[in-house]
Amino acid sequence: MPSVRSKLTTALALAMAAGAALAQSYPAKPVRVIIGYAAGGPTDVLGRIIAMKLSTNVGQTMFVENRPGANSIIGTEVAAKAAPDGYTLLLASIGHTVNPSFYGKVPYDAIRSFAPITLVATLPLVMVVNPALPVKTMRDLVALARAKPGELSFGSAGNGSSPHLGGELLKTMAKINMIHVPYKGNGPALADVMAGQIPLMFYPVVGVAQNVNAGKIRALAIGAKRRLDELPQVPTMAEAGFPGFEESAPWIGYLAPAATPADIVNKLHSEVLRTLTDAEVKDRMKTLGAVLVGNTPAEFATFLRADLVKWANVIKAAGARAN
Repeated sequence: MPSVRSKLTTALALAMAAGAALAQSYPAKPVRVIIGYAAGGPTDVLGRIIAMKLSTNVGQTMFVENRPGANSIIGTEVAAKAAPDGYTLLLASIGHTVNPSFYGKVPYDAIRSFAPITLVATLPLVMVVNPALPVKTMRDLVALARAKPGELSFGSAGNGSSPHLGGELLKTMAKINMIHVPYKGNGPALADVMAGQIPLMFYPVVGVAQNVNAGKIRALAIGAKRRLDELPQVPTMAEAGFPGFEESAPWIGYLAPAATPADIVNKLHSEVLRTLTDAEVKDRMKTLGAVLVGNTPAEFATFLRADLVKWANVIKAAGARAN
């Protein structure tokens, strides 16, 4: 009679074989990619570029489903509660690690409810101002804010968004007082900066270069480790006197619901990385200013835990909480 140990060994071997077979046939139908933001925003634009090529690579449609609301909490909850079969994914962004501290409570666990796949890219924040604002550098901006405490306002995509927290971080680092004006998305906020309704904002780099080059806005600094080829004249925040600010860069990354089989997670990881090395995808992402990453599931898990702690500390220091 087989021992208990031999039975367990056999069961484990069968499970591993079944998992491998499942991954080999995956995906057998279209895959839903949830994005917790409206169409046209930075996460959506990049997500659709990747989804198009990824669909070709895996032989099934990777279709984007926008579920905006509450700084991505609505879409994230849908993904967290989806079947862990690889047919629902979440293209998460920085809101994923900001929301638990900013809102105090979310209907899922940002770490335990998900299986990390890969960190796709970071999207450095660019400080942009209306050309009529009498500042040319970050030093000018800080001097103006100190001369007019509480009079300058900055826009954002909404409470808890990366532009909001970037502004709060600048306030803390520069010891200045500015008024936050939340919008329903980055697009409307940037439109009002260009129209002169508000003087400035931090904007995720995607697509900002064309507006800078057209003279619609002025870029003062970019929160990246090095200057971008698309904006070579714009200094980094470190060069402008704010070292470490680049660590606040927004990001996007793929997550699956917790308990998604490891073989499927690993296959998704390899296919996403294959997509990110495609020449056309790399060129489009670079043109938009995204900095490609493509790390391992384990590395992404470590990143998420650290980011959760970092933003909890920033939010506590800034006193920034949802109203």
